Amino acid sequence: MFDLIQKTDRGLAVIERGLVIALTAAIACVMMAQVVLRYFFSAPIFWAEEISVQMLVFATLFGLSLLVHHGRLVTIDFLPQALPARARHGLIAALGVVMLALFAFVAWLGWEWIARPEVRIELGATTQLPRWYNYAVLPFALTLMGLHHFAAILRDARACAGGRK
Repeated sequence: MFDLIQKTDRGLAVIERGLVIALTAAIACVMMAQVVLRYFFSAPIFWAEEISVQMLVFATLFGLSLLVHHGRLVTIDFLPQALPARARHGLIAALGVVMLALFAFVAWLGWEWIARPEVRIELGATTQLPRWYNYAVLPFALTLMGLHHFAAILRDARACAGGRK
């Protein structure tokens, strides 16, 4: 079971990495097309800014999820570094459970919020697409962060119990 969770965690990270790369490339393409069309043909793309901002938010949130997967978020780790290996992994796993609860709570709030009728009827200013599609990315990314964090907690708990890392 442990290996399956870790393999799923790595697979999600690969998908997220590809998604972040694709979103960043799409932002660059849309904005370059916007510049060319606006300044050379006097025919700007009216939805380019809205879509680019949305894609930037998506790339940022999925990038944060990747940082959680790789354990690269900013941390204050002087206490865990001062502890022996087993105690360090135990402390990191315990703190990870608190962080996982926070991810789960905020993701739950996000899912509850986008399910509200007044949020479901909002439309984008230029695209006229439902905004809840955009809003759903936040709880979805938080759910992915929680899954990555859960896999990290299992790794630390296993290392604390004396298993292989």
